[in-house]
Amino acid sequence: MALWVETASVELRPNSTEDDLQAVIRAAYRQVLGNAHVMDSQRLTSAESMLRNGDITVRGFVRAIAQSDLYRTRFFESSSPYRFIELNFKHLLGRAPQDQAEISEHVQLYNTQGYEAEINSYLDSDEYQANFGENTVPSYQGSQTQTGIKNVGFNRTFALVRGFAANDIGTSAKLISDIAGNLPTKIAAPAGGSGTYSNTGKRFRVTVTKASYGPRVTQSAATFEVGYNQLSQKIQNIQKTGGKILSITEVA
Repeated sequence: MALWVETASVELRPNSTEDDLQAVIRAAYRQVLGNAHVMDSQRLTSAESMLRNGDITVRGFVRAIAQSDLYRTRFFESSSPYRFIELNFKHLLGRAPQDQAEISEHVQLYNTQGYEAEINSYLDSDEYQANFGENTVPSYQGSQTQTGIKNVGFNRTFALVRGFAANDIGTSAKLISDIAGNLPTKIAAPAGGSGTYSNTGKRFRVTVTKASYGPRVTQSAATFEVGYNQLSQKIQNIQKTGGKILSITEVA
């Protein structure tokens, strides 16, 4: 069972075709709405038209989705405040909140400035601009080394990202205990998986794309097999050397 799904970046380039545009729109809905099915009657046709006409960028389209009644209903009105913020990080920055200070900052922002300010704080951040810019759909960043992001962020993002078949149904925050207690987050498989993944006797196969070391050296994939107790350290070592984790699979 694959435990991590690496998603390719989806970018709206100049002179894109209608098919290209539709691929961007689908990717944006899927990312921002947590893999939820969007009916035709729920689509933001006005924002889609503005994107098609070049009146807004992909970032503007993502903002329109996140500030829509659909997003508010699914993730704000039906969730706890911590869960709402947790999902905002996941949907808009492609990662989990890394510590209690980040959570507290966003709780205060929402309480003092409101819903739109909370959403805008992600989309207008330097982090968003550096990772996605104006015309790339946000995607999960947990398997990549990021400046200023702690290594524990991989496991925390991993806990929120459950593959293409999962969605973000659920009202309670998943990381509240770990973040509040400054505790590491355990790697666990989606519900329904085989075995007990907290068992320290488990072994995992980690598939990695090695970093390029010059124009004559092409990137190549490598596979490592490690025990549960060594998994977190192996992840940190891979990230420190510039590698990119493609998947983590339990060894049968």
